[in-house]
Amino acid sequence: MTNGSHPSTALARIGSFARGTLPLARRLAGAATGAVEGWMTSLLSEEFEQRLKRVPVTLGESGVDAFGLDPAWTKWAIAGAAFLHRRYFRSEVFGASNVPAGRVLLIANHSGQLPIDGAIIGAALFMDVEPPRFMRAMVEKWSQTLPFVSTLFPRVGQVVGVPENARRLLEHDEALLVFPEGARGASKTFDKRYQLIEFGLGFMRLAIETNTPIVPVAVIGGEEQYISVANLETVARILRMPAFPVVPQLFIPGGQLPLPTRYRLYFGEPLNFEGDPDDDDAVMEQKVQLVKTTLQSMINRGLKARKHVFW
Repeated sequence: MTNGSHPSTALARIGSFARGTLPLARRLAGAATGAVEGWMTSLLSEEFEQRLKRVPVTLGESGVDAFGLDPAWTKWAIAGAAFLHRRYFRSEVFGASNVPAGRVLLIANHSGQLPIDGAIIGAALFMDVEPPRFMRAMVEKWSQTLPFVSTLFPRVGQVVGVPENARRLLEHDEALLVFPEGARGASKTFDKRYQLIEFGLGFMRLAIETNTPIVPVAVIGGEEQYISVANLETVARILRMPAFPVVPQLFIPGGQLPLPTRYRLYFGEPLNFEGDPDDDDAVMEQKVQLVKTTLQSMINRGLKARKHVFW
């Protein structure tokens, strides 16, 4: 140290400075939280905190639920999704009253290269559905290898997509979003937009086993937010990614943001299925085909009703 100063003196000064700035930091954090809550209230036409309190959730002693959901984290996630939902994509929601209050499987088409469609559905479930819900979604196992993401997803209600987790969520009467097309659906190229690809059978076995109604959700607008002209499967395998899309707009200044297309969500009437969840694949395929056909018809009607991609 120079000028005869002692290390303990310098540390004391640093500590004093930190103590002096801590109240300011707390005030700034409080002001930011208050601003977000006020903004959300203006979007909802009711108190944001009151709507949060009406969401059915059971917390443990640690302040999170059995799957790791933390309401404090989820509140900020909803605020971010709300901006996309109401301001950026200016979403329209149809058939919100079709979502039942108890357990439900939301089966939606997947698109857009990034899971923005899931965030929009989640925002709608909280902002437009009664009673408000925290949406749960199945995420790919590889997402757990990503720094920060592996911590964030559980805190905002997303769980690894294995049957055990899905079954437990539905047994707790949660609203569970499933994209039966998987990552392949999100990475469709532009020439295949709004064309459903093969559905997995797992969601149907799950619905029958847990006696859960299925609500098809048609998402219009996501296919145009990032226009993919090709999918480099070899590169994806090397990088151990589900897909490696070629999106020309990413090379244009500002093109990294999704195009501000107008999202339209259509919640269909609940579908109920009975039978043996262990039936042969052929039996399950018939039931899955009914869901897929229903969803494709909803998508086609939504596209026909749409006047323009951006408004």
